[in-house]
Amino acid sequence: MMEQLDAALVWFRRDLRHTDHAALYHALRGARKVWCAFVLDSDILEPLPRQDRRVAFILASLQELDAGLAGLREGSGLIVRHGRAVDEIPRLARELHVQAVYANHDDEPAALARDASVRGRLSDLGVALFTSKDCVVFERNEVLTGNDTPYGVFTPYKNAWLKKIDPFYLKAYPVARHATHLAPLPDTLTTPWPHRVPALGDIGFEPVDDLKVAAGMSGAEALLEDFLHRIDRYDETRDFPSVKGPSYLSTHLRFGTISIRHLASLAWERSQAGSRGALIWLSELIWRDFYHQILWHHPHVVGHAYKREYDRIKWAHGAKAEAQFQAWCEGRTGYPLVDAAMRQLNQTGYMHNRLRMVTASFLVKDLGIDWRRGEAYFAEKLLDFDLAANNGGWQWAASTGCDAQPYFRIFNPVSQSEKFDPEGRFIRRYVPELASLPDRAIHAPWLARPTDLAATDDWVLGRDYPKPIVQHDEARQITLERYAVVKGAKA
Repeated sequence: MMEQLDAALVWFRRDLRHTDHAALYHALRGARKVWCAFVLDSDILEPLPRQDRRVAFILASLQELDAGLAGLREGSGLIVRHGRAVDEIPRLARELHVQAVYANHDDEPAALARDASVRGRLSDLGVALFTSKDCVVFERNEVLTGNDTPYGVFTPYKNAWLKKIDPFYLKAYPVARHATHLAPLPDTLTTPWPHRVPALGDIGFEPVDDLKVAAGMSGAEALLEDFLHRIDRYDETRDFPSVKGPSYLSTHLRFGTISIRHLASLAWERSQAGSRGALIWLSELIWRDFYHQILWHHPHVVGHAYKREYDRIKWAHGAKAEAQFQAWCEGRTGYPLVDAAMRQLNQTGYMHNRLRMVTASFLVKDLGIDWRRGEAYFAEKLLDFDLAANNGGWQWAASTGCDAQPYFRIFNPVSQSEKFDPEGRFIRRYVPELASLPDRAIHAPWLARPTDLAATDDWVLGRDYPKPIVQHDEARQITLERYAVVKGAKA
């Protein structure tokens, strides 16, 4: 057993909780004194818009994390720095005279490059950097094919995942048992702001009117408690955006305010007991692991198609394509379900998963616009933005990714609307200018009969709501021709 260190630092990143935390557990077991820190990394923050829900969520979660650490041992808490992480972590390690820094894995390419730089600078100080798996159940090379190669198709991966899983992999790290090793915050600790955790204005951001999601571990636990009353019907309700079907925990998974092991354990146990809803939800958690291992093994997916031949596709460009892209971003396409979904995203930072597929398919296969533009827009707007999942979802919709939707399968936005929002309740919430239309007309207003419009109080298509910016059937044929370059022949 390695000799116990005198002092260590835990570097929190996408794991903002003080329970069931791999790096914190290993540090507490490995050192007599442990401090905890989070860096508001200017390399990440500077490119963001000055009003960003994610930054607000992080700061609120940091306040709770600080209190949680103090609750584990009086006098301890969170050290928060604002600057470049590659500078701040080595500087803090030197100030605290630690022998090691502990952190959890982050397998995004930019994060790996950052960690390599930090590791080198810590090494120059004689300080080790230890990292652990924490944000997924299985990572990297833990689930491979019989030939020791990564899976590129989800169903075999899922089957192997389920075959491998057992209580050992879902066991929580007992942090509280070793909390006596948490060190009091140093007397010399100072911050340029009044409190240990800054406010948005302290770091150059503007207030957010309504975060829509309760932050921190308490916010995650409240959502989980609510979802567990509904999980057994998840398979029946998850596709309908006007129904309370999803768990709404994606933001908390992204920032680690709840443990993936805890969620997967609950889902696995209930699925073993026969819950169809729990099994389908567990599959969604497995998709998350799947996309993370794809990003690890195939980092070229950041900026390029997973199937490299799809980079040959010529996407629409020019003034018309630009105008259509802006209409898509703003929810002005003339397709009510698409517009409602985009307005939900813009207003709340959230979009229902079914609608992520519908809107992505519409951008790529109805408008012919490069999937990377949609991926970037979601990356800017989604509160739960996760590079692996966002990239995987967009490449699935664009048919450029692993185990993707076949290029010739193209969502019809009207039939999707009729199937998953049959009464138009979701549409009416986010596209109120259509609220007076009857159910049968709300999915395709341009096809409405005069009798459907009789009670709409002088409602005019093209004035009160836009006409469709593209005809789906015509766009579908153009898409088949566009993708033929990959197949080498006309579709």
